[in-house]
Parts: sequence; structure tokens; C-alpha cells
Amino acid sequence: MITFYPGPSKIYPQVAAWAAEACTSGIVSMNHRSPEFMAVTEGAMRGVRDKLNVPEGYHLAFVSSATECWEIVAQSLTAQTSLHPYSGAFGKKWMDYAHRIKPPQQPDEADVLCVVQNETSNGTQVRMPALGTFRQEFPDALIAVDAVSSMAGIAFDWTLADVWFASVQKCFGLPAGLAVLIYSPRALARAEAIGENNHYNSLLFLHENFSKFQTPYTPNGLGIYLLDRVMQTVPPIAETDAHIRQRAADWYQFFEEAMAGSPFRLLIDEPERRSDTVIAVTGSEADIKAVKGAAKAAGFMLGNGYGDWKTTTFRIANFPAITDDDVARLQAWLRGWG
Repeated sequence: MITFYPGPSKIYPQVAAWAAEACTSGIVSMNHRSPEFMAVTEGAMRGVRDKLNVPEGYHLAFVSSATECWEIVAQSLTAQTSLHPYSGAFGKKWMDYAHRIKPPQQPDEADVLCVVQNETSNGTQVRMPALGTFRQEFPDALIAVDAVSSMAGIAFDWTLADVWFASVQKCFGLPAGLAVLIYSPRALARAEAIGENNHYNSLLFLHENFSKFQTPYTPNGLGIYLLDRVMQTVPPIAETDAHIRQRAADWYQFFEEAMAGSPFRLLIDEPERRSDTVIAVTGSEADIKAVKGAAKAAGFMLGNGYGDWKTTTFRIANFPAITDDDVARLQAWLRGWG
């Protein structure tokens, strides 16, 4: 089965061997504060910095999930309230959760702007120029970016936001259970000014520990080790970015041209809003159900729709661990089915 599900998605083929190596070498049994495991954590942090071109001065931490990062932003970085411009289900979920911790107030009282860079539910994205506009319009606010379906897949201008985070089960090509949190000196200063340090995942406590390549709690040691290994293997983000964007363009052309006579069309009409990493395709409920079932029987796992688009869309992941051969095989099958 070749999975194109947009998370958890296809993992790199080397992961199985790396996981076995972690077990046989004893890495998964190491004390998380031991020098040996601290070296693994340091390696993973260095790999993320180097391969994703994270600016000097920005800080890293590892937590359990991007959803946990929503909580960290709300409790440690939001003094008053947060503002959430959103275009899909995950942006709304973030807003609803954040406002349980810091209730909504007047928009001009918001001190954190929360943006989902790649909205997995409907295949839209916020491009870097739009983030730049947010930065200009909200100069005093921190900008926090949920980049779950795009980090390690496309390149970012990190300076356009203060907090970036993503789980690893998408563009990192790894099993779920770990997230990468990246935050600016400005974000750290805000955390210090607020002084919230009441939770095991308070940003100040995370920062104190990860500054020493330690974790504030027993972590997903296997996940950190696998992240270290995958960062040693993948090319620099500029190379990955070029490949992913070109393949996205090919996918969109495929549905506009090769599949023009099929029952399906692209969900998002405006090309500038379309995601590079999640392609959303719409059709009738009956046709969507039929194509997903037929694809599964043929050995392809298409992503279900989500939220308002649950029964009228399928989604195709365009993540780095998915190979060009995988894509070619699915496209050939879709041509025949359509």
C-alpha cells in the first residue's frame, strides 16, 4: 500500500532500520539526562538548524505534538488574547482551544497573531508575502505559525514569525509522537516578561532544559533519535523546496488537464492560495467514496476529506518521503479510473 494520506503519512524507508538500531544499541533505554542521550538531542537540534536553515539566535525545543504547541503559545506567550485569521478546520480548532486558556477580547487587544501556514483540511496555504503583510500590520504582536504540513517540505522566511512548530509525521517523514518548536529571541523575551512557569511544558522551563540539550520530562527518545538520523540524510531545504513546489505544480496541472473530463476538480480555484504539500480534490459524495475505495483496492491510500469537506473531497499528500515513482503510479491509475 502506497499512502498519500496527509498525516500520518509515508515515512522514509530507512526508518525501520534506524528504529531497530536504536533498540539494539540501547538508545531507547538511555536516561534522558545522560551525556549519551544529550548528544542525540544536540545532534537532532543541530540537524534541524542546519538542514532547515534556521536563523542564528532562534531557539529549538522538542515536544509531543503541534497541538501541545497551541497550548504553549496560549499559556506562555499570550498576555491578553490571541487573534486567529483562519481558512479551515485546524485554524478554527486552534482558535477555539487557545481562547479556552486566554478568552477572546477586542481584536486590538490581541498580542499574539496565530496563523496556520498550511491548512491541511482544505489544501490552502499562507505564503511568505502574506506573512510579511501580517508582520507590517501587527508590528507589536508576536506571530505564531502552525506549519504542521509544510515544515521540512518547503522553505520559510523564519524572520517573518516568532514561533514556528510542526509535528514530524508529515514532511519530516517520521512516525507521529514528536514536534519541533522553533522560537525567536523576541518570543523568549515575551515569555520572560509574562513569567509563566507553572507547567512542565511552560516555554521558560522548556528553554532552560533545551539550552542544555536536556528535556523537562522523559521524552520520545526514539523519535528524537529518528529525527537526528533523518536530518543527517535529507538534502538542504532549498533543494527539497524546489522539488516539492515543482511536483505540486505538476499535480495541479494534472488535475486541470489530464483529469479535465473526470468527475473531479481542484477544491481551491485560486492558484495563489493552493498548498504545495496537500492537494485537495472535490467531487460528489458518491464519486469521492468510489474513487477512495477503488484506489485502496489498487494499493493507494488517498486522504479522506476533513471538516466541512469530509465527504466531498479527497486529499493527496505531496511530502518529501513520497517518491516521484509513487506519484507517477498514482497518476497513471487515476487516468485509467477517470
